[in-house]
Amino acid sequence: MSDSLVVCDVAPELKEKLRCFRFRKETNNAAILMKIDKEKQLVVLEEEYENISPDELKSELPERQPRFVAYSYRYVHSDGRISYPLCFIFSSPLGCKPEQQMMYAGSKNRLVQTAEMTKLFACSLEGV
Repeated sequence: MSDSLVVCDVAPELKEKLRCFRFRKETNNAAILMKIDKEKQLVVLEEEYENISPDELKSELPERQPRFVAYSYRYVHSDGRISYPLCFIFSSPLGCKPEQQMMYAGSKNRLVQTAEMTKLFACSLEGV
């Protein structure tokens, strides 16, 4: 990932929160919702959730504003093994202000590096 475009840095307290979240021992689904503080030019913690399903998480996301989410969930493999994948979600709904979309898109790579996410997949849900 390139460091060529960094719009906002990650708040120090959020860096620590993400580090702890990455190594959490709890076995429930959990999420960290993050937003950009425009005045400070920082990605900051907005909310933390425990025992939250993907559908519940979806309902917590703003309809017209971008957000970042770190989501850890329980996954049972076909052979019975249990793992707890950590997912990074970048939500940028249709109808967001272009300025917001650019700030979030320009800050995403730095946040992914800070959270030490290693497997990245992109998907678009246009028209859904």
